[in-house]
Amino acid sequence: MITALDHVQLAAPEGSEGLLRAFYVDVLGMTETAKPPELAARGGCWFEAGDARLHLGVEAAGDGAGHFRAARKAHPGLRVRDIEAYARRLARLGAEVVWDDALPGHRRFYSADPVGNRLEFLEPTADARP
Repeated sequence: MITALDHVQLAAPEGSEGLLRAFYVDVLGMTETAKPPELAARGGCWFEAGDARLHLGVEAAGDGAGHFRAARKAHPGLRVRDIEAYARRLARLGAEVVWDDALPGHRRFYSADPVGNRLEFLEPTADARP
């Protein structure tokens, strides 16, 4: 029986850890957590905020031309408080904010990290279903 979602892993190109740290810590306000030594040797980095944990793992370029390509549709949905203020923060710090009103009972927007991973940020509204 599944009891919880432990983490979501996103892919990143080799050597992008500095860009990821700047974005996930400085822009999103997450905290980097240390990877176990045996996993740290593989590269990548882990972040958390509240109950949300994101792992960014290094993935070899797989497009045949040696270029990394982030998934276009797959994404984590990150619940936030005071979504309007959070969107302003991201925009002020240079992140794209694309609002989407297609999910009933929620305010939400999309953004992307520096390597192209899609991120959804959402906050339930008063009319959200339980």
